[in-house]
Amino acid sequence: MKKKHMKWLVFFILLMALCIGQPSSSEGTSPAWSVDDEFLKDREGTFVIQEVKEKSPWVYNKKRANQRFAPQSTFKVANALIGLQTGAVRDEYDIKYWDGVKREIDNWNKDHTLGSGMRDSVVWYYQAMARDIGEERMSHWVKAIHYGNEDISGGIDQFWLSSSLRISPVEQVHFLKQLYEESLPFDLSVMRTVKRMMIQKEEKHATLYGKTGSGSGIGWYVGFIKHKNKTYIFATNIEGTGLEAKEITYRILKKYHLIEASV
Repeated sequence: MKKKHMKWLVFFILLMALCIGQPSSSEGTSPAWSVDDEFLKDREGTFVIQEVKEKSPWVYNKKRANQRFAPQSTFKVANALIGLQTGAVRDEYDIKYWDGVKREIDNWNKDHTLGSGMRDSVVWYYQAMARDIGEERMSHWVKAIHYGNEDISGGIDQFWLSSSLRISPVEQVHFLKQLYEESLPFDLSVMRTVKRMMIQKEEKHATLYGKTGSGSGIGWYVGFIKHKNKTYIFATNIEGTGLEAKEITYRILKKYHLIEASV
C-alpha cells in the first residue's frame, strides 16, 4: 500500500476510535448517564437532567418523566416567586409569626421567614402567603409561567398539596431552566432572591440549588447544580419521600463527580 493511502487509513482509524470513545449525546446531554443502579427495583422512579446549553434533557424512565404529579413542596419555588412579585412578602427576611398550633415537624413550630420557610419546607408559612396572594393573582401567575396543568381549583392554600395542581418531571426541568436563565416573567431581583434561597450546598467547584417535596407516596427533589463552567437542571421523582429522592439525586451527582460530599 502506498504511503499516502496508509496515512489516510491511519487517520480514518484514529477518527473512528475517537468517535466511538465519546459519550452518547442522543438524549441531548453529556456525560453518558447511567442511573439504573441508583433506583430501587421494587419502586417506580424517574430522573431527568439537562445541561442548560443542550436542546433537550436526558431521561430515565420516560413514561414516568412525562406523567404529572402534585408538586407538593417543590411548588414553594413558584410560590415564592409569585409572593415576591405581587408584594405579598417584601423579601426573603419577611417574618410570619407561628400561630402556636403544634405541627408534626418540630422545626415548623416557631416564627419563620420566607427564606427559612423554603429551607425547612414550612408548609404553614407558604399557605399563609398563598392566601395573601389570593386566587386571582395566583391563577394569573401560575398560567403566566405555564406551570404544569395550571389548575389551582383545589383551594388557595391546598391546590399544590396532593390536590388539583399537577406537573411532570420534564415540566419541572423546563420551569427551573427558565428560572436559572432568568427568563421567567418576574423581576430580575425576584428570581435572584429565590435562587439564592434554594442554595443547599456550596463546594469549591460546585453550588447545588434544590427543593424537596413529599406527599401521597410521592417524593420529589428538583433543582440545578453549577459545576465549574456547566450547569445541569434536574428533577427526580419516585415512589417514596422527598428525602429519598434527594439521596438518589446526590448519589447520581456524586457518581459523575458533580459534587464531592454525600447527603
